[in-house]
Amino acid sequence: MTEKPTVAFAKFAAPKKGSVIVLAPEGGQLGEAAAAADPAGILPRIFTTAEFKGKLAASIEALAPQGTDYDRLAVIGTGKPDALNEQGWLQIGGAAAAAAKNATEVTVIADIAGLEPSARDIANIGLGILLRAYSFDKYKTKKDENGGKPSRNKQVRFTIQCADPNAAKKAFAAASAVADGVYLARDLVNEPANVLGPVEFAGRAEELAQLGIEIEVLTEKEMRRLGMGALLGVAQGSVRPPRLVVMRWNGGKGKQKPVAFVGKGVVFDTGGISIKPAGGMEDMKGDMAGAAAVVGLMHALAARKARVNAVGLIGLVENMPDGNAQRPGDIVTSMSGQTIEVINTDAEGRLMLADVLWYCKEEYKPQFMVNLATLTGAIIVALGNAHAGLFSNDDTLAERLTAAGLATGEKVWRMPLGSEYDKLIDTKNADMKNTGGRNAGSITAAQFLKRFVDETPWAHLDVAGTAMASPSSDINQSWASGFGVRLLDRLVADHYEG
Repeated sequence: MTEKPTVAFAKFAAPKKGSVIVLAPEGGQLGEAAAAADPAGILPRIFTTAEFKGKLAASIEALAPQGTDYDRLAVIGTGKPDALNEQGWLQIGGAAAAAAKNATEVTVIADIAGLEPSARDIANIGLGILLRAYSFDKYKTKKDENGGKPSRNKQVRFTIQCADPNAAKKAFAAASAVADGVYLARDLVNEPANVLGPVEFAGRAEELAQLGIEIEVLTEKEMRRLGMGALLGVAQGSVRPPRLVVMRWNGGKGKQKPVAFVGKGVVFDTGGISIKPAGGMEDMKGDMAGAAAVVGLMHALAARKARVNAVGLIGLVENMPDGNAQRPGDIVTSMSGQTIEVINTDAEGRLMLADVLWYCKEEYKPQFMVNLATLTGAIIVALGNAHAGLFSNDDTLAERLTAAGLATGEKVWRMPLGSEYDKLIDTKNADMKNTGGRNAGSITAAQFLKRFVDETPWAHLDVAGTAMASPSSDINQSWASGFGVRLLDRLVADHYEG
């Protein structure tokens, strides 16, 4: 896992050295503690010269400011105080991490004129710092411009000054656990496929046992015995054997039914015999982002000792065009007994998920199932990179996911399901086919998955546009976003703990 910066909390006090960051609302007025960090009074002059307005996450800085021993004095805008929400506090933290640049000691003075941030607000500044500070540079060997070691070896310490550091520290404990889960998910998605195959991915998931999570790994032999013909059909073209990993966190009371999360883990997707074009195929190392999010989520739940029984299942396969690979026109039998005509071997994620969803439903009888998958390019055509596609057979679950997305900024948009789409995946040769063609491609994929959940409340999140190669933001500069960890942790925290 990428090394995180250290985030600590302290009462307001005049900093002695290092990099200092103060916060200013729209209009540029400094709070008392913020003004005390600028003994020479240079910031108001800089505000005027730079036309700094205090817009949210905007920043200006002064190097080695007169009258101090600071390396740098920077200001982060907080926007209008009455408009600040959770996302805004995260953005402020992200902007602070960016403003710190190469510093190793950073003091953030969270004193904002006209506003008293809560402990949770301060914790979200810390979370924003952690999320923005993530980088994936483990394979870089070149030294930096100063001749030093690569940046991952440099430990950075942030101290956030606030009115109640003890309360902020307590609130930050859970946020830090979630950040660890996001880091883990990003690390997994960023890893190249030659390093992270199904067996290696399963090994990374097994490390969660250190947090008290029960781990079970099903091999090809066990999946064959269970009749998982759809999953095994995808895997048969690769020399790397498939795995199904089950992670159980038992933090709830008694025999409470678990909440369940299922992730698509195609560690590399060539498309199989229906091979993809070469351009951009390297991005298909991220076709396991759904599984990565489930692993990151389970880490977060266990690390913060969530009061819930949760089970995470990830199907891990590689889709390759070997001489033993399945062919277009093949018919496979899923664990449910339903038969599937494989029209396109590049519609492989839904085949694997069909068996894992059925196994989850039958084995664990969960309160609900949420699956995450980089399933279709069609969802990017529909929603771009701003929202994940949400499909559900349960209005309450869909509404809760939507609310969690708005709170965390990992937004989802509900898409339709309906029997009128079934005819697009009907075939005279089997119970169904694995693709309905170009029209409504993300919907027919979801309609396919719906056939493997029965009456269990279920939601499918198509994260193809949000989990990898999404635009950089104030809280993520990485190719992999870790999308889904914060969203689903919030879903659990708001509705299923206790």
